[in-house]
Amino acid sequence: MANQVTGFTRIYKAAGYSWKGFKAAWQNEAAFRQEASVAIPLILLSFWFDVSTVERILLVGSVVLVCVTELLNSAVECAIDRIGPEFHVLSGRAKDIGSAAVLLTIILAIFVWVSIFWPRWF
Repeated sequence: MANQVTGFTRIYKAAGYSWKGFKAAWQNEAAFRQEASVAIPLILLSFWFDVSTVERILLVGSVVLVCVTELLNSAVECAIDRIGPEFHVLSGRAKDIGSAAVLLTIILAIFVWVSIFWPRWF
């Protein structure tokens, strides 16, 4: 029984840390706010359209992946900024690579949405 309580406590604390992360990203990261502000209506819209379950999973998953990647990119940027404000080639490279990852997921999301809806509309 003690392990179950410990496991629940760990999950509860982890959820609290995650919530703090969402709150910090929303308050401090304009890119996350922008992407989440697009993702939320798109996710809701995906439930309005008459699509298959697999298509809905792809629609929702693609926009959630953009937000997840932005959170990871923001975490990398925070860690680099914590080290210091001076320019370093590796710091710049890490930030650029994180940004490239976000761009790729945005392209993927656009591809998924266009691939699913293009045949229906045109």
